Parts: sequence; C-alpha cells; structure tokens
Amino acid sequence: MFYGGYGRYVGNAITSAKNEGPSTSQPKLRGWLLLAALLGGNIALALGPWSVRLAESGPVSAGFWRLFLALPFLALIARASGQKLSGIPRRTLALVALGSVAFALDLASWHIGIERTRLGNATLFGNAGSIVLLFWGFILARSLPRGGEWLAIGCALAGAGILMGRSAEISTDTLVGDLFCLTAGLLYAVYLVTLQDARASIGGWSLLVWVCIFGSPVLLTVALIAGEPVWPGNTLEAWTPLVALFVLSQLIGQGLLVFAMRHFPPLVIGLALLTQPAVAALYGYGVFGEGLSVVDIVGMVLLGGALVLAKGTERKSALPPRP
Repeated sequence: MFYGGYGRYVGNAITSAKNEGPSTSQPKLRGWLLLAALLGGNIALALGPWSVRLAESGPVSAGFWRLFLALPFLALIARASGQKLSGIPRRTLALVALGSVAFALDLASWHIGIERTRLGNATLFGNAGSIVLLFWGFILARSLPRGGEWLAIGCALAGAGILMGRSAEISTDTLVGDLFCLTAGLLYAVYLVTLQDARASIGGWSLLVWVCIFGSPVLLTVALIAGEPVWPGNTLEAWTPLVALFVLSQLIGQGLLVFAMRHFPPLVIGLALLTQPAVAALYGYGVFGEGLSVVDIVGMVLLGGALVLAKGTERKSALPPRP
C-alpha cells in the first residue's frame, strides 16, 4: 500500500507536469527528469553534514562559509532568472531579515549537533520543521488534530523518544547533539513561517540571496564569540570540504529543489525528504563507523513516517526542505 500510494502520487505529479504549457514530444521523460531532480536535490543536501564533519574550520564557521561563498553565484542566478534584488518593500525586507537570523541560528545549532550525534539522527531532527508547522497549523486554525495528523504526532513522539533514548545510552554528548539538531528543526520552522510570503513576492533565488546577506554576519559573529577557527587554512585540502558544502547544499541541492518542487504534491516531497536521513545514515555507517541497531532503525522509520505525514497535510510547500 505504501509503494502503491507513492506511485499514484508520483503518477499524478508527472501527469500534471505533462499538462503544463505547450505539449512536448517527450512528456514522460520530462516527468522523470523532474523526479530525478527532486531526489537528486535531497541527496545533495544529505551530503552536507559529511562536509561539516570534515571541515577544518569550526562547525558554525562552516555555516558562514557555506552562505558567504554561495552569495555571488546565487546573485548571478537570480539576475539571470529575472528576479529583482532591489526595490523590495521595507516590511518584506524586515521579515526576510528576521527569517534569515532564524535560519543562521538554525544552521549554527544544526552544525554543532552534526559533530555530536549520529548523522542519521542529525538529518531527521534537523528536518523536524514540518512537524512543528503541523502544530502551528493547529494553533492558527484553533482546532485539534484529526485522523492522520494524530498518527503523525504519535509517530514523531515515539520515533524521537526512541532515538534520543538510544543516544542517551551511547553518551551524554550524543544526546546533547540530538537536542542541538532538534533546536535547529524548531528554528527552521520559524524560518519557514517568517518567509512564507516573501518567496512568492520576490522569488526563490532572490530570497536565497538576501538570506545569505543577512545570515552570513550572524554566523560569523556566533563563530567568533564561540572562539572557533574561521579561516580553515591555505591549502586546497583545507578548503575542499567548505567548497563541497556550499556547492552541494546551496547551489546543486537548492537549485534542483527550486526547479522540481513546484511540480509535486506535498506528500511526494515528504517521501523524497526521507532520502536525506537514509543517505546520511548510510555514509555515517560506512565512513564514520556509526552503527545502527534494529531499535535505531525503528526509531528512524517512525520519525521519518511522521515527517511524511506532516508534509502530506500541507496544502502547498512554501519553501524547500532543509537546505
């Protein structure tokens, strides 16, 4: 039933993509290219924590370089896409600044957590914004959860409890890492809510430019206060993880998602989101020797299922999953 439902949603998304605009000779190919872009974007984002682990700068400093190095490239893409970078209303710019600060603190908290817990846990908890938005929807609607929403909440609580309990068994430091990543998920939800309307008014690429402009100084300030090394060194080896981080996360990952996400319903996006913790857990095991027990896998499945259910209740996706 799970894969059958996934197939129906993908089929509907592909049919919708085929019906948009002038007909082409290869509509099926376009549909599969969109699906490949959606999955490819999530896989590229999933590789970001690997670069954070390998960076010779501090984890928060890595977040600064990620935004700062990507800024000129994003500006060029925004201009090429015809999206304006100036003349933005003050109220919109103020909201973008607020959301950017939340995003910068989200990155700082997440990157610290990445170094303290397992990569699969970090990716799952870091994407908890979808579940937070589900609760936010209840508050706005002044209503109680219904049907699948209760199931999403139950899966989220059970999965988070299992994963955090297992982390506590490993070490206190690992549990603290989970809490940092969960805090990042909460901050990412603030980012999503704050910038929900800005993306529609100024465009996704322009928004990413302004997020980098406002967010970079915040990350640099936090890194300096924390006493982290900011400059990684003068060798190619020292800069390689940081270059990989901004290319994979800010350019390729975000670029593919901006291109593909508007063609799919929220549930398909939520299912594609599960590739991130799966890929992170896989290389966490293969590269960093992070073992996974059956209990860990059960916790990941429960929390991952909660993310899919939460995503499926959204009417539309205002912004991409965690970048």
